[in-house]
Amino acid sequence: MKLLFVADPLDTFKTYKDSTFAMMREAARRGHDILACEVGQLVWQRGGRVTARAARHIRLTGDAQDWFQVQSTGDVALADVGAVLMRKDPPFDSEFFYATHLLSQAEREGARVFNKASALREHPEKLAIMEFPQFISPTLVTRDPAEIRAFHAEQRDIILKPLDGMGGMGIFRVQDDGLNLGAIIETLNKDGTQTVMVQRFIPAIAEGDKRILIIGGKPVPHCLARIPQGGEVRGNLAAGGKGVARPLTPRDREIAEELGPILQQRGLLLVGLDVIGENVTEINVTSPTCFQEITDQSGFDVAKMFVDALEEALA
Repeated sequence: MKLLFVADPLDTFKTYKDSTFAMMREAARRGHDILACEVGQLVWQRGGRVTARAARHIRLTGDAQDWFQVQSTGDVALADVGAVLMRKDPPFDSEFFYATHLLSQAEREGARVFNKASALREHPEKLAIMEFPQFISPTLVTRDPAEIRAFHAEQRDIILKPLDGMGGMGIFRVQDDGLNLGAIIETLNKDGTQTVMVQRFIPAIAEGDKRILIIGGKPVPHCLARIPQGGEVRGNLAAGGKGVARPLTPRDREIAEELGPILQQRGLLLVGLDVIGENVTEINVTSPTCFQEITDQSGFDVAKMFVDALEEALA
């Protein structure tokens, strides 16, 4: 089967930790053909089908540095491959949004896209948690500085974040003294033009921001707890957090087993829940990661579970 990965440039992959690479490696091991393109190569011309221009058919070499060889290049209609895996990393900006529309058209032409394009659009990773209030801490989404100040006065210790951030970017903590709250609101809110998410600070962040992977509606039995280092409040690996694989707690499993089937039914084959303590803080759907870290530390083969689920979805 031909699998087309829509991803960031292959030359930028850090193969020792890249989850898309882990997917490719497992799929290739099973004999699937691996094709790759970037979002900018997607084209839709009047009267034609959505096509990946000059998509690369690659062979994995097994070498850590020169990890792929290009076997051939050519235009490929997305509907002509077995599956399209949308693995473009955030941010979810306008170009990502437009790409999902091209993918939706490809689906109308018969393409099988994972995660489903409409599901990517309808589940912004921070806002999506608001649908499940039973699993989240006190949270406010607003443009109004007065609303933010009132929330701080009630909760006393809060986290503020932009809705389009990634990797811990733009996250601020304001404690009981309210120090710099005004400046932080101005920075994130941009004079009332940008929406901000505000949440009660969860002290359990000291034990890690857990990434729980859900594949085909079922949780991976181990999560990756990303533990803040050096006085940080952010556990994100991109912000210097230390990743430690751990078995799911009963609460982790409860959350994953309730949300998993719901999200799967909406076309989300792969989801990465972020959980701090007993609270969901994000529902990641664009290109969830941590496959290799969990596998390396726990021995559970996450990529195998993913390709099993993909093959089952395509059967």
